Amino acid sequence: MTPVANESIENKFASLSAEEKVSVISHGVALRLSEWKKRLFLAESKVRYFEEKYLTSLAELDTKGLPNDGNHEMHEDYIMWHHWTDAVEKAKKQVIDLDPIAAYGVQW
Repeated sequence: MTPVANESIENKFASLSAEEKVSVISHGVALRLSEWKKRLFLAESKVRYFEEKYLTSLAELDTKGLPNDGNHEMHEDYIMWHHWTDAVEKAKKQVIDLDPIAAYGVQW
């Protein structure tokens, strides 16, 4: 069923009963929180991999700079390390924001 152009998802949601709204929100939050926790786990694993590979933290590497003898692989890893560090921060924020809502539990 294709939505009518002047109907928004917010309007459709607003037409639901209070009980159904709570159920939709609680189920949606549970799913989204699970997805963000998986993303957080993956991103933290990637960051840990680079820390173990180079025996340093990204903050230290940023402070000291890349070594002059750093090869192409290290430069690529450095870029990816920044990506995964940013991904950790984004996922942490989402988990922190969704956790209090999820604490209400899934409503049936």
